[in-house]
Amino acid sequence: MKTFRISLIPCLLFCSVSILAQNNSAPKGKLFIIGGGDRPPALLKSLMKTAALDPKDYVVVLPMSSETPDTSYYYFKTDLETVCANPILNFNFTKEKVNYKNWLDSLEKARLIFITGGDQTRFMNIALNTPVQTAILKAYQNGATIAGTSAGAAVISKDMITGNELTDTIYRPTFRKIQHNNIEIKEGLGLLTSVVIDQHFVARSRYNRLLSAIARFPTYSCIGIDEATAIIVEGKKVTVSGESQVIVLRKPEGLKIAPTGQIKFKDIQFSIYTDTDVFTIDTP
Repeated sequence: MKTFRISLIPCLLFCSVSILAQNNSAPKGKLFIIGGGDRPPALLKSLMKTAALDPKDYVVVLPMSSETPDTSYYYFKTDLETVCANPILNFNFTKEKVNYKNWLDSLEKARLIFITGGDQTRFMNIALNTPVQTAILKAYQNGATIAGTSAGAAVISKDMITGNELTDTIYRPTFRKIQHNNIEIKEGLGLLTSVVIDQHFVARSRYNRLLSAIARFPTYSCIGIDEATAIIVEGKKVTVSGESQVIVLRKPEGLKIAPTGQIKFKDIQFSIYTDTDVFTIDTP
């Protein structure tokens, strides 16, 4: 019996990362990616409009990024209840609960899944290559809106910024240098490929961090979302919603690494968008 159970693991891991590619069909769902900070009523109304919940639908909150998951759930629920009459459920998965069938079945059938802020690595340490990740991917494939704020925004992409510098052991909210092999990237949920998401962007002046990301992934769209602001992703179409700005870096030209390890390039596509603006990205 033990041998049989172990043999299922490779299949589970494969399914977790390949759901979006099944039948060569694009996901039916949407993404609502918030840059962190306050969630003003207008932004929450935009989230509800995007999710388009029916009365029978429910919301699932995944608070595993937070050191205080019940508190994160409480504050998001309190905010959302001002614009949402649907049930709002709290599924605080742990490593011991990632196979909890009742929660997994409900997660897969949810029409709105919200990932709270905190530490994106903490979230992925629980969810990566587990039935939790598979259920999120299936929900998205089948038409759910997947939303997240701050750390919950970072986990959306396949290549995830952790916030750490590899050449400096002291964490700072913004990088002090633009250096080769300095930015730490780990695997995220994989709802977006060829995209890197950064958050609290303008408020915390994270330009050096995003420049480091575009140097690491020069063919990607590297997107910095400010606080109280979101991007709504529907296929290749991205719409900005909120009070502040979204910065997009693309196509660095003449990218080189100096002998000192410093990154340099001659030119780059640098765009700033505000509420209702639309741009496009590459998608799986």
